[in-house]
Amino acid sequence: MNQTITDILERCSVRQYTAKQITDEELDLVLKAGLYAANGMNRQSSKIIALQNKEDIAVLSKMNANLFNYTKDPFYGAPTVLIVLSEKDCPTGVEDGSLIIGNMLIAARSLGLGSCWIHRAREEFASETGKSLLKKWGITGEYIAIGHCLLGYPAQSCKQNNPRKPNRIIKIR
Repeated sequence: MNQTITDILERCSVRQYTAKQITDEELDLVLKAGLYAANGMNRQSSKIIALQNKEDIAVLSKMNANLFNYTKDPFYGAPTVLIVLSEKDCPTGVEDGSLIIGNMLIAARSLGLGSCWIHRAREEFASETGKSLLKKWGITGEYIAIGHCLLGYPAQSCKQNNPRKPNRIIKIR
């Protein structure tokens, strides 16, 4: 089978990471894959924040957990958290940012990295704390946060993906 298809079919959400940071080369390849995602009218209106600062990751983790009264780390100890933002006035911003995250998840799998998409970024960065973090990181303008992409080395092997539900494809010929 084609390696790209294999990576897509075998990708899974990793929920336990080692503390070891990924390499700069791995990070750069995942980020580049994200930038090459399809996007509406080639606007390229999204930004990716690559966060490896433990203190800022801890702040985001706490914010995310507080949004749904979760007591554990919703980032599962991942040493790298990628945050995808899209320009607020871009009509395809959510779709464009979602494709970026999808590309990065598959790229991570192809490199032997673990990854996981974590939601609630929109709520985090709509808050005053989130807005102050963006300002601290030099992000200006009006953006909506699409999601987080966790990256790291898996602490244990990922369980196989759940079987796909039947009857989800309709072919009209």
